[in-house]
Amino acid sequence: MNTFCQRFVFLSSVFFLAACQESNDEYVERPVEELYTEAMNRLNSGSFSKAAEGFAEVERQHPYSNWALRAQLMSGFAYYQAKKYDEAIESFSVFIGLHPMHKDVPYAQYMIGICYYEQVPITERDQRSTEKALLAFKEVVDRYPNSPYAKDAKIKMDFIHDHLAGKEMDVGRYYQSQGNYLAAVNRFKIVVAQYQTTNHAQEALHRLVECYLSLGLVDQAKAAAAVLGHNYPGSPWYQESYNLLNGKKKDH
Repeated sequence: MNTFCQRFVFLSSVFFLAACQESNDEYVERPVEELYTEAMNRLNSGSFSKAAEGFAEVERQHPYSNWALRAQLMSGFAYYQAKKYDEAIESFSVFIGLHPMHKDVPYAQYMIGICYYEQVPITERDQRSTEKALLAFKEVVDRYPNSPYAKDAKIKMDFIHDHLAGKEMDVGRYYQSQGNYLAAVNRFKIVVAQYQTTNHAQEALHRLVECYLSLGLVDQAKAAAAVLGHNYPGSPWYQESYNLLNGKKKDH
């Protein structure tokens, strides 16, 4: 064997040994209690991303232990605390997929909703996170109505409905201000039909009265005002609609 070949073989052996050593350094099997406690300590100290990695290590090294089951949930919670919502949603979703009958599934489903809920944007921006939060909370309310998370999920659903109604009102008012009354009517109708339990419904009915009158559709304006008066007889929006239909000007 010539000198070049000898050097090649030697260097290859060195690299192989180094790779083996690196691989051994990466994976050091440790007791499950030790790994879990270390991850919890990281979580309690505020090192949330490191804690999530620690809980993942529990599952990796001891996948069939009872600790691994809990670690899956804690990993999701740690990612949530770190505001790494995508990773948290994935962790909780994996837990639900692997253990659909587990008693903690309602919690995991609720936390998916929370992750989307905390990303709900202002009304002018894209609402995909809002809609996903609504679906996640609806799953909790519909499938786990007796869970300790159902009540709060319902409250947050009400907030989301109000939020989405507010978006429709913003767009409707814009169209109305531009004289595009048909487009405005469509937006206000959505609020009346889909978000009638929100505070926006009263204004939406009044805006329908305004738009219908602007379009010369007096009968439709009277019908919208009648619904407003029947459902919200003491509403200031009804008084404004009444004044419009009777030819009275606003005081402001």
